[in-house]
Amino acid sequence: MPTASARAGDEVVLDLSGLQALIDVLLADGRTVVGPSVRDGAITYTAIETIEALPRGVGDEQDAGHYRLRERGDGALFGYASGAQSFKPWLFPARQLLWGGQRTADGFTIEPADTTPPRLALLGVRGCDLRAIAVHDRVLGSADRPAADAHYLAARTDLLVVAVACAEPSGTCFCASMGTGPHPGEGADLVLTELDVDTDHRFLVEVVSERGAAVLSAGVPVRVATDDDRSAAAAVVADATDRMGRQLDTDGLRDLLYEQAESRQWDEVASRCLSCTNCTLVCPTCFCTSVRDVADLSGDKAERWRVWDSCFTGGFSYIHGGSVRETPSARYRQWMTHKLGAWQDQFGSSGCVGCGRCITWCPAAIDITAEAAVLRSAAQPREV
Repeated sequence: MPTASARAGDEVVLDLSGLQALIDVLLADGRTVVGPSVRDGAITYTAIETIEALPRGVGDEQDAGHYRLRERGDGALFGYASGAQSFKPWLFPARQLLWGGQRTADGFTIEPADTTPPRLALLGVRGCDLRAIAVHDRVLGSADRPAADAHYLAARTDLLVVAVACAEPSGTCFCASMGTGPHPGEGADLVLTELDVDTDHRFLVEVVSERGAAVLSAGVPVRVATDDDRSAAAAVVADATDRMGRQLDTDGLRDLLYEQAESRQWDEVASRCLSCTNCTLVCPTCFCTSVRDVADLSGDKAERWRVWDSCFTGGFSYIHGGSVRETPSARYRQWMTHKLGAWQDQFGSSGCVGCGRCITWCPAAIDITAEAAVLRSAAQPREV
């Protein structure tokens, strides 16, 4: 395949060797390339250097409380729905050192943690996770907010994103309902759609940004896309949209949740909820944290860490005198109402991107789309 220059707005095609060349260019640019790989029976996002690390021929089965990998019997590199985690841990780590302290003869010295992150290139970002990054840009990274997170800003500053259109929605996906996929929206530098994995294995590449164009022009062999390439890519997205595993009716959902604050359904779902925090830990937009101070046995060294926390724990809402949300029903109501309702008041968008991870990884198989449907049904006037 020839090497051609590319500009923002172009559509080109690369093959498997071209995908490897793309990774090579990113590595040569001093970036850590983070992409999907199989580890411990799940798709995880880790540092990669070759396409051999990608989950070739691996798909997944996901439903409420169910996740299994499966052999697809083909050579697809992105033939799965979503990883167990999003790319969030790379931009907003589960544990972040804030500072370290050392006892000295004159007192105590404090050294701020090194906030210099690696230069990242994310490969294989799905539409739901791309939207989640945009959500965190508003929640954590907005310079207009007084509490903008310096660590997140540092990781986000020079981020390069190679997104991939999703061809295999799982049984818990509902990104089409949330308008986040299966085709990635804004925020990527390049968008790939994997085509004809059994015959002419190739990728349609939408060149979104000038940075993406510069990467392709640095030695990645591509050819100009044809109408057949574009039609094939459109068919992949249309087919994935038709095969969504879940749906969520978002019409008036914010007001519905506010109106149903005293619904008995919160107690019903709480009777099944284990308060295990799985849903918040796998959610690509949840951002609650707490601070932990630790010291060594000698008492001469101390560290302060920021760690992920969850509104499902009893201690998260604890203030002097007790917890604000003492019961599982109050915690589930807080999480769901904030995610699908109050988030819009606070940040101007929904806090849910339709990835379905909270459904897949709930050991009690609690389904946020089903709970919303029950609340909507209860709010409807009964016919007489």
